[in-house]
Amino acid sequence: MKMEIFRGVHHIKLPLKRGALDHVNVYLIEGKKGNLLIDTGWNTPESFSTLKDELKAQGFEFKDISQIVITHSHSDHYGTAGRIKDLSGAKIAMSDIEAGLLHLRYEDMAVLIDQVSLFLRANGAPESELAQLSEASLPVREFVVPAMPDIKLKAGRRISMEPFEFKVLFTPGHSPGHICLYEPNRKYLFAGDHVLPDISPNVGLHPQSGENPLGDFISSLKALLKLEINFVFPGHGPVFSGLGQRVSQLLHHHEQRIAAILEAMDSEASSVYQIATQVPWNTDVEPTSFKKLPALDRRLAMLETLAHLQLLVSQGRVKKITKGDSFFYQVEDTGKR
Repeated sequence: MKMEIFRGVHHIKLPLKRGALDHVNVYLIEGKKGNLLIDTGWNTPESFSTLKDELKAQGFEFKDISQIVITHSHSDHYGTAGRIKDLSGAKIAMSDIEAGLLHLRYEDMAVLIDQVSLFLRANGAPESELAQLSEASLPVREFVVPAMPDIKLKAGRRISMEPFEFKVLFTPGHSPGHICLYEPNRKYLFAGDHVLPDISPNVGLHPQSGENPLGDFISSLKALLKLEINFVFPGHGPVFSGLGQRVSQLLHHHEQRIAAILEAMDSEASSVYQIATQVPWNTDVEPTSFKKLPALDRRLAMLETLAHLQLLVSQGRVKKITKGDSFFYQVEDTGKR
């Protein structure tokens, strides 16, 4: 495979072992005084050897990487950052918000699992499923070598990698401190998981998500339309053009999801779990029922449902009802459906 897809931009596909996605994209940006790696893949033997071999095929070694930018802290984008830093001496950069998530996500996971368990219980997850749902993401911990960033990025910061000049864009939603890198001279957008060509990024409400993640996602998605962008370099799938059309498709997807959630709600107040069980969920093959989804996908479906409900609450279309330690949702005005 030809790695250098544009002059100075090397595209590497790293394998993923689990889930619907079979690879994650990382990008090596070739500069005159150093090289920038955008995202790192999982720390698995297959992923690491693929990265090493692809770099070598283009005349690079790990020691040639001077900086690593992580778009967000999810394991498939951050997993090998610590290992690459040890081999190269490169500085790791990520947003300050994402940096704040690392300790609970990858080092003191028992605390986060307890938080997630309480959160899921409050939103209707039955006791018989609670442990399975709470611990569903635990296996990916083995694919991460944690390392704190050397540089904490703020929106608007410039990253110079001559002849490239990147601007950091704050694009919360899929993760609360997600960033994209924009190269205004070439009109390139390195988008992480904010905009993907073939699937809609998961946007869920949970203890590490922020208060209104879907509202944040939609706002930051629309903000991209103000920029001139010729090519989008996503975290998964092929490089593509036509950002405006893709943004329209993603916004339409969420409109359809809102309609499905409202349709699933009856006149009585319902828990998030109850609502999620009534919504059709897409798989690689066809829509399927909530109950047939694997544990992690059931959890993601619950959290995605909750993100949509929170957006509807902020719009005054749905009300949130607290009963003891539990939360329920009810349509505020059926005329607004």
